[in-house]
Amino acid sequence: MKKLREHDQRRRLADEAHARPFQPADAPCRVTHLAMVQTQADQKLVHSHLGELCGRFDVRMPPMDATHFSADFGSFRLRWERHTEFSSYTLTVPEPAGDAFSDTALEAVPDEWLDNMPGQMMVGTHLEVEASDRSLDFEEARRLFGGNPVIGSGMAGGRATGWTDFQLHSDGFGRMLVRDHGMTSGQTGRLIQRLFEIETYRMMAMLALPDAQLAMPRIVRIDKDLNKVTAALTDTGGADGERQLLDRLSRLAAVVESIGARSGDRFSAAEAYYAIVQVRIRELREERIEGLQTIEEFMDRRLAPAMRTCMSTSRRLSALSARIARASDLLQARIDVALEAQNRDLLASMDRRAQLQLRLQETVEGLSVAAITYYAVGLVGYMAKGLHAGGLPVNAEIVTAIAVPVVAILAWLGVRRVRKVIGKEAREG
Repeated sequence: MKKLREHDQRRRLADEAHARPFQPADAPCRVTHLAMVQTQADQKLVHSHLGELCGRFDVRMPPMDATHFSADFGSFRLRWERHTEFSSYTLTVPEPAGDAFSDTALEAVPDEWLDNMPGQMMVGTHLEVEASDRSLDFEEARRLFGGNPVIGSGMAGGRATGWTDFQLHSDGFGRMLVRDHGMTSGQTGRLIQRLFEIETYRMMAMLALPDAQLAMPRIVRIDKDLNKVTAALTDTGGADGERQLLDRLSRLAAVVESIGARSGDRFSAAEAYYAIVQVRIRELREERIEGLQTIEEFMDRRLAPAMRTCMSTSRRLSALSARIARASDLLQARIDVALEAQNRDLLASMDRRAQLQLRLQETVEGLSVAAITYYAVGLVGYMAKGLHAGGLPVNAEIVTAIAVPVVAILAWLGVRRVRKVIGKEAREG
């Protein structure tokens, strides 16, 4: 069969559909999930940090350009994923000993490796998966979750039940408990991944809330200032007033752009993270447990208002920027019209001055002809007198009289020709 020429991105795009696959798991197991927010400098250290752990347990380390990595380290299994602004680490210990939350999966890895982990922890959650058909009673839930209100529901079409409190406990970690009622290893792995992604993307989305809370009072002040400027547009007080209003609008636009540059990307990321949380919650296929909030209800009551605040702030920021732009355009149009009126008056004034100059020039031309005639006829008179004194029969008075009209006509023609030449050059230039 003839081999067809492939698009250079075909293989990479086809593999993208299988990137970051879920990790199968069987109950019972103990899992700890970490999400570390990392700067560019931190991200450069991630590979060497993973390589250090792989070297200790004689595990093949991932390639430099890897975005996800999963390996069995014997006593535990590690799954690592690189995201845009954070890296996630999931440690799984199969068949743990002891009661739920009596120990953590972090105990399986060296302390110094955890201490040197690049970045700052945004999410830290311990999850216990138990194989049990028994439901969790309220007294047991109170004990396991430190007396906090518990959120729980049936999941995976009734094949599992999950509980959490979405709170940080004394060790700085959250807690989740899943009881397996007959899931396959694939279902268990997918459920674990969805629960961790809900918590991770919930926290990453919440990063935008402090920016929104900081920006909103500034937006309110800018909005009031803009209303004052807009009201003043009806009576600007002349060119100076218009320039002052334009200067105020420029300062307001600079402040709005500064807020947008600092928070715009954060708001966009929060919207995307929130959308992922909503999708993952739907994939849980929750079933209500009488007396408990479901995860979906908890997010609707606690996360959704925060996201609406962020989205409202983002929309108000965009609307404020657009209003400032419209006000600036309107004011600039008024300034342009005023400048055009000034230019029109200036041109009319220049035209009047040109007409006066032309009349003056015509007057000066007459005087110039008279002056040229006077001096030229005087020279002719001197010449005639000199010839008469030299013995030639020349009457100086008659010669002078005859020269007057001749010189006057020649002078007038010469001045007129010069004026025509200068006018032609001016029109051509």
